[in-house]
Amino acid sequence: IKCAGCEAILNWREWDENHRVCHKCNHHGRISALDYFELLFDRKQFELHDTDIISSDPLGFTDRKPYDARAAEARKKTGLNDAARRATGMIDGRWVSVVSMDFSFIGGSMGSAVGEIIAGGIRAAIEKPGPLVIISQSGGARMMEGALSLMQLAKTSALLTKLDALGQPYISVLTHPTTGGVTASFAMLGDVHI
Repeated sequence: IKCAGCEAILNWREWDENHRVCHKCNHHGRISALDYFELLFDRKQFELHDTDIISSDPLGFTDRKPYDARAAEARKKTGLNDAARRATGMIDGRWVSVVSMDFSFIGGSMGSAVGEIIAGGIRAAIEKPGPLVIISQSGGARMMEGALSLMQLAKTSALLTKLDALGQPYISVLTHPTTGGVTASFAMLGDVHI
């Protein structure tokens, strides 16, 4: 693989073993939601949730191709149901709810399925109660879902106020890229930003 930072040619095995960080220039490559879970959770043990949630196409949106075909193609290409995954498990011996977005699925854009997965992560932290980590990796709201996508930004932000009222920490991890509506909502509402 060619490093985007220094253009060095890197061995795939070394690249993956170093968690997609170039050992020559320290450039960080993009990693998947599952990779984040394996890095964060104790002994790489965690429970995945909401693995059956997928976006629908209530607007019948079509640009160069129909949205439902674009989403089906992204599911096939990435092996993901949508642009976010959520898991719970122990980090340093403490139960934590973690949601990670994944840029490989339609640019990590936030549609109704992503909103529901993030909301599920927040609800889990409220119900336990326990800390929440959200790893953002998104180009913003998903235009193919119109107002339904934008509603997710308000929904997730409103749920975070409930978590805050319980005094539970929310750690927001901003990765490259974190832009648009995601930045204008839940990604900037953390108690701690990394």
